[in-house]
Amino acid sequence: MPANSVKALVTGFDPFGGDEVNPSGMAVGRLQRQIGDVAVTAIELPTSYAQSAKVLMAAIDETRPDIVLCVGQAGGRTDLCLERVAINVQDARIRDNDGNQPIDMPVVASGPAAYFSTLPIKACVAEMRRAGLPAVVSNTAGTFVCNHIFYALMDIIRQHPNPMRGGFLHIPYVPEQASRVGGAPSMALGDIVRGIEIILEVSANQAEDIHTAEGRIS
Repeated sequence: MPANSVKALVTGFDPFGGDEVNPSGMAVGRLQRQIGDVAVTAIELPTSYAQSAKVLMAAIDETRPDIVLCVGQAGGRTDLCLERVAINVQDARIRDNDGNQPIDMPVVASGPAAYFSTLPIKACVAEMRRAGLPAVVSNTAGTFVCNHIFYALMDIIRQHPNPMRGGFLHIPYVPEQASRVGGAPSMALGDIVRGIEIILEVSANQAEDIHTAEGRIS
């Protein structure tokens, strides 16, 4: 690893909800170990309220990253959605992979109502668009395990002795999923991987975000 490398931990999820694939785990698994000045460690998290944050915390302690980007599937979305805010709510429409379905429960009982991403999300979105990728700043990460891990990540960062920045990316279905669902939007896996690479590169080289309007709900 080059001496001046920024260390990044990138996470995806395993399949859930009866699907055979999860594009977040697929995309993260395709990342190169070195992207420009960024040294990348990629892991897959369980789609589990009880276990995902434990696995994430262990990976953070092991790799000591400068940047953490968690990635998850949001079927039905058309864009690469960099999330602005994680909320302290678990409210599951379906069961997770452990069979749990929390309703109106906090992620962290004593935690604040919300955390904001500390990545330069608007700059990342602008760069993805310049690369020809559909991308937006999203203002809702939902209330399933994706929001859970985003909130848990930011809570870990707040308390961790090592400084790091973190955020969350929601991605669409890949075409093989959309073909089974019928009519759902999708994105090529290679484009998703490229979007993640851009986020890591921009985040490694830019601490301050740009000042521009981004007001999408999802």
